[in-house]
Amino acid sequence: MNDRLPHEKGFHVSWDQIHRDSRALAWRLENGGPGDGFWRAVVAITRGGMAPAMIVARELDIRTVDTISVKSYDHQARVEAEVLKAPDAKLMGDGSGILIVDDLVDSGKTLELVRRLYPKAHFATVYAKPKGRPMVDTFITEVSQDTWIFFPWDMALQYVEPYRGTT
Repeated sequence: MNDRLPHEKGFHVSWDQIHRDSRALAWRLENGGPGDGFWRAVVAITRGGMAPAMIVARELDIRTVDTISVKSYDHQARVEAEVLKAPDAKLMGDGSGILIVDDLVDSGKTLELVRRLYPKAHFATVYAKPKGRPMVDTFITEVSQDTWIFFPWDMALQYVEPYRGTT
């Protein structure tokens, strides 16, 4: 019998790790834009995609950066995905030449919604789970579907009991 709580099968990501993995994502995306190989803009899916998108934009020297705000979680519970704020319509068009970046694709519902809006955009995430992989074009690390990723912007340093309890 497994006595672990669901959140205990966690993948803890530090600021250093998200920075390294986001740079690796940028290197994988270099010269991958349509036509001349350059991307017209980076669009971050807020909030998790903001740090990776900023790093990708810096690494690829992309100066046009926008956001799309999609709510698909209420705390840790999944809810129906909805767009709260869309990027500039003239910039986006059908998404051609646009790089859309998020931290993670989980079930794929967020990216599915955004892909319907911008079908020709390129979707990139730092981390991917199996159910969401069909929705993402480029990613760096795959984790199992039952793993909860703890991002550094969601964490605080604190004491944690040893895995086997107190001694």
